[in-house]
Amino acid sequence: MSKKREQLLEQSERLFDKHGFHTVGLKQIIKQSGVALMTLYNHFDSKEDLILEVLKRRETRYLNSLNDALDKKTNAELAQALAKAHMDWIRSYDSNGCMFLRAKEEFSLEQSENSEIVVFAEAHKNHLLTFFQEKGLDIREAIRLVLLFEGATALAEVFEVETVAQELAYSVEKLFS
Repeated sequence: MSKKREQLLEQSERLFDKHGFHTVGLKQIIKQSGVALMTLYNHFDSKEDLILEVLKRRETRYLNSLNDALDKKTNAELAQALAKAHMDWIRSYDSNGCMFLRAKEEFSLEQSENSEIVVFAEAHKNHLLTFFQEKGLDIREAIRLVLLFEGATALAEVFEVETVAQELAYSVEKLFS
């Protein structure tokens, strides 16, 4: 990947995560990225294509961060390791909530031209469920863990992150022991 494309993706993700998708304009993205508008269009056909690529990369990094926390564990140990990795992710992104749900919210009210963003944002939640199943959890355990992660992500926007982390760890321990 070219250095300029990487700059665009990194700065766009940072801006979208902090400010949302619609409030961030292309001028702001190119200014923060230190590239020309034509450079942006050489790499992405539209702002929506850029957003979709940001979401895809973020999902890959998130699932990789969860995967990195695992090795051979019982389901209870697995769930605890995943919960810790999830909270580490939240800490590293300043508790700004779920970028995928924000994308779905911001783009679902628009016309079908942005449906690829909405479809991907919705698919992310299924990818997470499938990921948990591939790691050995049954469907009910996977759904419970997704519910806990979604709740922790939302509460971390409002409550102190360490309190949320403690309660998530406690809930996972009680559900999976």
